[in-house]
Amino acid sequence: MANITAKLVAELREKTGSGMMDCKKALVETDGDMEKAIAVLREKGLAAAAKRSGRIAAEGLIIAKVDEAKNVGVVLEVNSETDFVAKNEQFAEFVEAVANTVINENPADIDELGNCKLTGSDQTVAEELTNKISTIGENLKIRRFERLEGNLVAYTHGEGRIGVIVELETDIDPANDELKQCGKDVALQVTAMNPQYLSKDSVPAETIESEKEILRAQVVKEGKPEHIADKIVMGKMSKFYKENCLLEQAFVKDGDINVKKHVDGVASSLGGTIKIVNFVRYEKGEGLQKREDNFADEVAEMMK
Repeated sequence: MANITAKLVAELREKTGSGMMDCKKALVETDGDMEKAIAVLREKGLAAAAKRSGRIAAEGLIIAKVDEAKNVGVVLEVNSETDFVAKNEQFAEFVEAVANTVINENPADIDELGNCKLTGSDQTVAEELTNKISTIGENLKIRRFERLEGNLVAYTHGEGRIGVIVELETDIDPANDELKQCGKDVALQVTAMNPQYLSKDSVPAETIESEKEILRAQVVKEGKPEHIADKIVMGKMSKFYKENCLLEQAFVKDGDINVKKHVDGVASSLGGTIKIVNFVRYEKGEGLQKREDNFADEVAEMMK
């Protein structure tokens, strides 16, 4: 019987990314044979993945990237159970490959993406996801993506916490540095201020009416006369637009102008036109239930 040392377990974990106890069991089962232990971990992958599929995955990475040669971009969120795994190099490489697959294959949805061959691999995205669940040792989930085509600028913030893509329509050379900086500035605006809509015109009518009803009820409750309530509500709606609509927001680099005036100013200086027509913003774990257990306690329990 081979002596299964901590160093041997650590070496197997380094090679496979599997959990410590999984590595130890595989080495015990194979009498310390490293290659056989790796094979055992891979063979058990499907069962391990099935066990982990019900666990909450609310951490992970968001990536925003653009293939400038194709004028195609993607914002993608892939979740893991812990922030520790989100920093794993294998996981980051997988997320990058999935993003490239979305760009190259243009899948309609998550299910279709799963059936696509992963860029740079002989396996499908779904098969490679299962392998990663096995080797990394956590439930992983491709949660959502959005693919855009056109003149795009991408920005990923906070080590994959927020991803943004901004789409511009312009008659200016896309390679122009000032145009690129303008797009990046707008992407930073979206990152920092989290607008809900592009412009006043893009706010749904039902949202406007609902907001007006709420504001009017507040104004009346405050004791303001009903005959001036509507005027007060109009003033408050102006504030609503400035807070929630990208083009109406105060520009983060110059609070004296809004985003639209900044973009128009850049366009004028370049002798052309620039129009912001769309944006996508993902923030990691939006709307997902977070793990409430203590990871340190979980590790300590595994070591018993």
